[in-house]
Amino acid sequence: MSGTVVITGASGGIGRATAELFASRGHTVYGLSRRAGDLESVRYISTDVTDEDSVKSAFERIRSEVGRIDLLINNAGFGISGATEFTSLEDAKRLFDVNFFGGFLCSKYAIPLMRERGGRIINISSAAAIFSIPFQSFYCASKAAVNSLSMALSNEIKDFNISVTALMPGDVKTGFTSARVKSSEGEEIYRGAIEKSVATMEKDEINGMTPEYIAGQIYKIASKPKVKPLYALGAQYKLFAALSKLLPSGFVNAVVGKMYVKK
Repeated sequence: MSGTVVITGASGGIGRATAELFASRGHTVYGLSRRAGDLESVRYISTDVTDEDSVKSAFERIRSEVGRIDLLINNAGFGISGATEFTSLEDAKRLFDVNFFGGFLCSKYAIPLMRERGGRIINISSAAAIFSIPFQSFYCASKAAVNSLSMALSNEIKDFNISVTALMPGDVKTGFTSARVKSSEGEEIYRGAIEKSVATMEKDEINGMTPEYIAGQIYKIASKPKVKPLYALGAQYKLFAALSKLLPSGFVNAVVGKMYVKK
């Protein structure tokens, strides 16, 4: 069965791979991103997800062209790294504007186009939402907020037959790594721990899952009759997520600290 799928951040990485997969399966796919993508099978709309007028205009165009949305995938996002105490308020707010408020705005304008016949919202979160990584505090916080919003929203709109879920991939090999905004301010105070911690994480990302694999998992979950509020993606991350529910939070946090704080 074909439908209308809207994907943010569809010009590269996970978003592009997901857009290509859904289009190949006969869906009408709209890609919302600041720069146009290169897939002829995708209808790109230049959209800044942090600008409400831009988001509203994009969804008004979709309404005028197809009248409804079956699936919204909130994928747009980026990362920053550095010591929390040296992070500027401007950078922290910008990250939340994209990673959290961007998904909120798109959901806000997609829901009216789903309400009559139902639909599904998939928010791309991260395993970092439940494993807070040192020197990645704001990225982790934004993804934890995505999880919380997803769970609350799922109960608000379930009577309209609209389901909401958040997917939590672990390390994925995409351009996200090179696009991360990195700050080493305070490196001397932290005795070299900032750069070493970020390097450890980026090594894991470079050797991580492919965007095509994640796209396949998104497609499977999108095709389910019913969905859970949260999904961890990747075998080891599913195991870690399960263990985190059983083990004391202090122990889990200490293990994460030992993995990423290198001196």
